Amino acid sequence: MEPVERRLRANGVELACVERGGREPSVLLAHATGFHARCWDAVAEALDERTLAVDLRGHGRSAKPPPPYAWSDAAEDLAALADALGLRGAIGAGHSMGGACIAAAAALRPGAFRALLLIDPVLFAPDRYGRQPSFEAEHFAARRRNRWASPAEMEARFAGRDPFRRWHPRVLRDYCEHGLLPAPDGDGYELACPPAVEAAVYLGNRAWNPWPLLRELRLPVRVLRAAPPDSREPWSMSASPTWPGLADELANAEDVFLPERSHFLPMEAPELVASHLRELAAAARG
Repeated sequence: MEPVERRLRANGVELACVERGGREPSVLLAHATGFHARCWDAVAEALDERTLAVDLRGHGRSAKPPPPYAWSDAAEDLAALADALGLRGAIGAGHSMGGACIAAAAALRPGAFRALLLIDPVLFAPDRYGRQPSFEAEHFAARRRNRWASPAEMEARFAGRDPFRRWHPRVLRDYCEHGLLPAPDGDGYELACPPAVEAAVYLGNRAWNPWPLLRELRLPVRVLRAAPPDSREPWSMSASPTWPGLADELANAEDVFLPERSHFLPMEAPELVASHLRELAAAARG
């Protein structure tokens, strides 16, 4: 079905949400830092279930409050969004930051979700948390190119470069087409997630410890985990940030290791992600 954009007030911010009709259970989709709801289009179209893809605060068509952007706020946004949508027994799916935040949201709203698919979530070992938050240091994302003549220019620039050259062409097109907004001065387009906001979101991961919430999860959780960092490129954005012990530490979780995939798994293999969601949805109906 054709996507319908909805705007809902959740946790004090206006969030844009793209809905496609279908059967239950509903599937709530949360994207990674710097991305947007329409990056899920290829996955959503491969499902028979009702899908709801959200633009997290600071991203896409959602509100962009001033920093800081603590991830605990994004988790509470998703919990409040589940309330606003009336979700009960839904499947929650999140990539990267979205995976971390939807897991915390599921703990905040027991009953809203029946199962979770965490796609290479940014979740570290418990002893990695507890550092003092810092929002002053500049993150490299603050230096991203912000102004583009058109989505087509952006797509042509990225198509042959890492990590984009590994992406499904449809997803790259959606990423560029819906990841830009008309520039305020009328000259071209600007990123729907401004570089300063993206940088603040990355730094916001330092401001929370999700483990008190993660330890409360009892629903089934499936973790899709990509290739770990290579010693030759320890800081590659394509490497998995997920703690390999995550599934073992959760009460009811399974680990699916996909060493042939990178951190951008939903962009590279949307049908693979859809197949996991179909399995979880069928189990929920059963």
